[in-house]
Amino acid sequence: MRRLGGVASAVVMAFCLAAPAVAGVVEDGLKAAERGDYAAAIALWAPAAERGDPTAQSYLGRLYLMGWGVPKDLSMAAAWYRKAADQGNTAAQNNLGTLYWNGMGVPRDRKEAFVLFSKAADAGAMEAYLNVAHAYETGLGVTKNCDLALSWYGKAAKVDHPGAQAALDNSPCRN
Repeated sequence: MRRLGGVASAVVMAFCLAAPAVAGVVEDGLKAAERGDYAAAIALWAPAAERGDPTAQSYLGRLYLMGWGVPKDLSMAAAWYRKAADQGNTAAQNNLGTLYWNGMGVPRDRKEAFVLFSKAADAGAMEAYLNVAHAYETGLGVTKNCDLALSWYGKAAKVDHPGAQAALDNSPCRN
């Protein structure tokens, strides 16, 4: 998952990694989604998302991204992720950043992607660490900085992020 082209695979991580578990309808929706009952999840999450719950908004974004229980709609995924990201939901920040990085449902904007990845990573969202590191390594969306790239790869490796140690060991910045 070192390359951001592979970051799309990070977006499909298990629902439980998207945000901390919460009580009530959002958690009930998560249980429904985990068993593949997306209609029940939507019925629970949509009202919560409309009321402004950032976790429900992030989960709805994932459903639209994947086309689970709803028609696949990258623009709608981006819209729900944006609502959650603007409220500080780190999973939504990282996932929306991935959409901007790849130009999926939004115009490709690597600077905006980097801003979103950075917000999530700075808040401790380990799923964003490799994205920040890769941006610094390549200089896409931000000025290339090998010291910062290696630092972020190192942070990811310290929390045993999948693929982080390999990314650190194989980084062109190590030469």
